[in-house]
Parts: sequence; C-alpha cells; structure tokens
Amino acid sequence: MVEGRDKTDKTIDELFEEGTAIDEALRRAVRDALLRHKKLGNPIAVWEDSRVVWVPPEEIEPGDLLPEGDSGTTDS
Repeated sequence: MVEGRDKTDKTIDELFEEGTAIDEALRRAVRDALLRHKKLGNPIAVWEDSRVVWVPPEEIEPGDLLPEGDSGTTDS
C-alpha cells in the first residue's frame, strides 16, 4: 500500500477501468452547466438530426441527466 493512501482509495487505473465514478462526475458536471445556463437565461447548443439546434433556457431540463440515486440537490 502506498503511504498516506487509505485502503478504500482507488488508483487512477482502477477508476478508469471501472468508469462509474468518472461517468457520474461527468453527468453532474453537465447537469451543473445546464442549471447555470437555465438560471442565467442562456440558451445551449445541442446536436440534433445532423445539425446544431439552440435550446432556449426555458426548455432546458437538467434533471434528465441525474445519475441513479442522485436526489438532484446541490450545495450551491
């Protein structure tokens, strides 16, 4: 065991192999960005039917990207 490392800590290789923690972090980051755009009244660009489509802030639905078991609450 590496000094200063807890038994429950995973190596970067283990995190990449498993992928779950990384996937959840990316989902949360996207959700936070969508919430920020919605709150500030900024549209987002999405790729749909081989073209860029602008989604107005009132149509942004960040809750659709929540990882399973996430309550949807944030500290900010």
